[in-house]
Amino acid sequence: MENNNPDHKIIRAEQGTLRPTMDNTSNDPMRIFDNEKVEAYDQTDLSFESIPAENFEQTTTSSQPHRGLNARHIQMISLGGCIGTGLFLNSGQNISEAGPAGALIAYCVIGLMVYCLMTCLGEMATYMPVSGSFNHYATRFVDPAFGFALGWNYWLSAVTIAAEISAAATIINWWKPVMPDPAWSTIFIFLILFVNLVGVRLYGELEYWFALLKILIVLVFIIIGLCVTTGGLGDGVIGFKYWKDPGAFAGGGLGTLNVLLSAGFSFMGTEIVGITAAEAKNPTKTVPRAIKNTFWRIIFFYIVTIFLLGMCLPYDNPNLANADGDPGTASFTLVFELAYIQVGAHIINAVILISVLSAANSSLYTCSRTLLGLSKDGNAPRWMGKLNRWGAPYLAVICSSVIGFACVFASIYSASVAFVWFLSITAVSGFISWWGIAVVHIRFRRAFKAQGRSLDDLPYKAFAYPYSAIVAIILTTFVILGQGYTAFYPQWDGVKFVTNYIGLVPVFVWYVGYKLIRKSKVVPLMEVDFETGRVTHLDIEKDKEEDEVLPWYRKALAWVV
Repeated sequence: MENNNPDHKIIRAEQGTLRPTMDNTSNDPMRIFDNEKVEAYDQTDLSFESIPAENFEQTTTSSQPHRGLNARHIQMISLGGCIGTGLFLNSGQNISEAGPAGALIAYCVIGLMVYCLMTCLGEMATYMPVSGSFNHYATRFVDPAFGFALGWNYWLSAVTIAAEISAAATIINWWKPVMPDPAWSTIFIFLILFVNLVGVRLYGELEYWFALLKILIVLVFIIIGLCVTTGGLGDGVIGFKYWKDPGAFAGGGLGTLNVLLSAGFSFMGTEIVGITAAEAKNPTKTVPRAIKNTFWRIIFFYIVTIFLLGMCLPYDNPNLANADGDPGTASFTLVFELAYIQVGAHIINAVILISVLSAANSSLYTCSRTLLGLSKDGNAPRWMGKLNRWGAPYLAVICSSVIGFACVFASIYSASVAFVWFLSITAVSGFISWWGIAVVHIRFRRAFKAQGRSLDDLPYKAFAYPYSAIVAIILTTFVILGQGYTAFYPQWDGVKFVTNYIGLVPVFVWYVGYKLIRKSKVVPLMEVDFETGRVTHLDIEKDKEEDEVLPWYRKALAWVV
């Protein structure tokens, strides 16, 4: 039989049958698990290669990242990976700008949007856990130009590394300025670079403990906040006193709108669950569990925290705005002081330092994996996809870290000012990525239905489709376009206009440029590839069997943690 596909392989197993592989993006044969030896037959040169079964895994996955993330890594990363400066440093400023009720509404809106997005991404990531995540899905399900623009837009969020490290330089010098900001920034960059170069296992382990520490400090704050507002600690019952005087809202509806963008930054990084699916050991089990718990985690760690901050502190507190990012006047520290915990500032400063370094570490991880996915799709140089012996895309890591060096020069000017600019750029970029996830998911479902596939084949189904995706699209569009109204009202401000909308320019240029140069077209629904990289029923059944044999207390612990 003639075969015109140079990458088409046939696997011949001893005492087995011939099975064609459908993956046209890889030269690696599929694995036959129930034979001691397999023969890989390449139809282009009629050559055979015998491969011992014990070496087959290493041979066939040399071009793929190692699946080194356990269930506990995924769970903690999904929960604590996105807890950082957005919550610890910016929450007080949000209350100062919108009031306790306005800030609470903004966080609820963003929380709803994030949950809808994560269920959409979770459905695709569990069905097809591949490198590149949603930008790869955009290429496959929508249009290569859309995937190109979405992927490079997400990589642009690598400036988050600069934002977090600039903040870290300010934070560590709060104790004692022993070195200038550029020196600290350089040290932090190389530490994070090292972690990401030695493989995903070290990254997962560090993020597990960092996330656990951040979760613990939020839990401690919630307990102390409840005690302060109910009169158990401090100078008496506070209750809703500050909701009446000075009031529940500051700046009316416009104040709430202003906070939406900053609140969105607090949730940035939640989509990392979909990206880690490509390196998770059991994505059909761990990813859905992480997504399902996202709702309760958003409620508990974000909504409850903002609610308690608004109860304990009036929005006209002069220290609440914390314009210079001083941990000594951070909202968490102010609540600790109300409880007469004098070391609160030092505790919060240490936790914030760990948080921003953790966030920078995660940013480098996600950006390097995005470059890896782009290279596999032909949207970035192929050498970006090269892996070292630990399975890390080392060239993609190095290229992504280069943008972090911008923070060294930025911190020479002013670390706090640089953080504000980086915040604006990355927040808009993140909202664009979220918008893209919802659009891709609608296309995913439409193609799935058009090809007559059953929803029972999906290991995890998105919440309330199509309404979840539609709600996410509407909210992200509203925030992207509406958050820059201050550039027009009450009077024109060119600096604000550039700051608020600069993130839209690269996406437009990338999309239009790709369409003009590559002449790409929207992928027809009937031609969407649902086979390459998908999980099988055997994978799903294997994960179910592993869950069934667990004792009841392990199942309960897995659900909680």
